[in-house]
Amino acid sequence: MADRFIEVSLTKRGVHCTARLLDDRAPLTCRAVWDALPLGSDVYHAKYARNEIYALFPAFADREPPLENPTVTPIPGDLCYFTFSGTELGTAAYGYDRDLSRPVTVDLALFYERNNLLLNGDTGWVPGIVWGQVVDGLDRMADACQDLWRAGALGETLSFRRA
Repeated sequence: MADRFIEVSLTKRGVHCTARLLDDRAPLTCRAVWDALPLGSDVYHAKYARNEIYALFPAFADREPPLENPTVTPIPGDLCYFTFSGTELGTAAYGYDRDLSRPVTVDLALFYERNNLLLNGDTGWVPGIVWGQVVDGLDRMADACQDLWRAGALGETLSFRRA
């Protein structure tokens, strides 16, 4: 299979990077995401994992992928896939202003710098599926992510589309 690529962007800031799908390591997750593209939603900056931005989506796969190519220590440029039940995200401490009663929420995340640890004070370890790796533009995206952290995410969208 030929390499597949996606563009990850912060729409309002006009910044994007290109990532290669890791079909050889996470084939079921890559297929689920690829088939669902394009995707875009409000962006959030992580509280616990450190250097992460992410967006939440209703479940889009016929069946949720198994935990393939897992990590709890993502590196710069990793794209991770997480699933959560509504009750796992249903505390006001997370600050989400949407209906979290749906059975499954998908979290697509981009890690833009090092020293990340997927440990949640409420639930413990939160392994994610590494399904993509940024191959171009991570430096520009990291600068935009730092701006998002300092200036705020309100009104910003994290988008994923085929490149």
